[in-house]
Amino acid sequence: MSRVLVRPRGVLPRTLHPGAWWLWALGLAVAASRTTNPLLLALLVAVAGLVVVRRRTDAPWALSFRMYLLFGAVIVVLRVLFRVVFGGGSGSTVLFTLPEIPLPEAAAGIRLLGEVAAEEVLGGLYDGLQLAAMVVCVGAANALANPKRMLKAMPGALYEIGTSVVVALSVAPQLIESAGRVRRARRLRGARERGWRALRGILIPVLEDALSRSLALAAAMASRGYGRTGAVPARTRLLVGVLVLAGLLGIAAGLYGALDPAAPRSLGAPLLLAGVALAVAGLALGGRRVRRSHYRPDRWRAGELLAAASGLAAATLMYAATRVDPADLYPSLSPLAWPEVPPLPVVAVLLGLLPAVLGPPSPSAAPSARPGRPGRAARSRESVA
Repeated sequence: MSRVLVRPRGVLPRTLHPGAWWLWALGLAVAASRTTNPLLLALLVAVAGLVVVRRRTDAPWALSFRMYLLFGAVIVVLRVLFRVVFGGGSGSTVLFTLPEIPLPEAAAGIRLLGEVAAEEVLGGLYDGLQLAAMVVCVGAANALANPKRMLKAMPGALYEIGTSVVVALSVAPQLIESAGRVRRARRLRGARERGWRALRGILIPVLEDALSRSLALAAAMASRGYGRTGAVPARTRLLVGVLVLAGLLGIAAGLYGALDPAAPRSLGAPLLLAGVALAVAGLALGGRRVRRSHYRPDRWRAGELLAAASGLAAATLMYAATRVDPADLYPSLSPLAWPEVPPLPVVAVLLGLLPAVLGPPSPSAAPSARPGRPGRAARSRESVA
């Protein structure tokens, strides 16, 4: 009996490389840092949310995006309240007046409550939206990128640090998943407590589940030989430390020179490139002390390149828009003016939608099969005798 494999008709569902998602998210975050226009920031948050909805999986870390949205909303509210409480009257358009609290002479220049002007409230709103949009972009990367695959792609010199970062990033999604599972189990048992009354019945099982997961992770790491290092001479370790430290200092000084217009040109791109070169050399040399075997290494294909390029293109176009017409990117507060939406920044933000439109679908976002008829992904795995 011969076996004939059925050729798939479309793109098979798969998850992209986590590095591609992080480059995409960092590009959007850079684009958000270049504007305080609330319309552009709202559009950017909508773009990030749509990509997450279209491309996230059913993994525990994919369920944490809602928490980042709530955290962003809290940031906006706190920034506005901060402007209202601490001197919100710097403006000509007074909205309302609160009873002012007198302060001693040592706190001269600080005012509590009093008149609240629209200029200060809108300033706090714009700043809060900018920071919230950047937080949402980072949350989108956490919801889309697989932290375990990210650890697999880390350089050998950063393996221990990468493990700690990956474990720290996966704690919150795992706790959210455990809390949801415990709440569903309580409802099945007929528990009707809600709010603070249900906290005692949820907290202990969630902490117990987190402890069991930690023990299972430790056992898995020990069974796979984690921490095994190669024999490296002391001079090599010293050279690695010097190269990495010098590279990081060069990168920091180069970024300062690139961002500060008054800094000398020698502190900009040349020093930044030199720092990157030294850091890469140190990481490549330090990776010899960690012995790792690679099973099915993650490769960058068209989907990964599309996602990374869309984020970098969004950041590049937004930076170009600040050079062309920065007035529309930073709405005027004195005098008050309705924010306008320029076309170039809109195109820059909409470029972030390319992974949701042209990228490969995630395994959980694949179209469901009809009853009695295998789906597209299932047909690709079937064999006809």
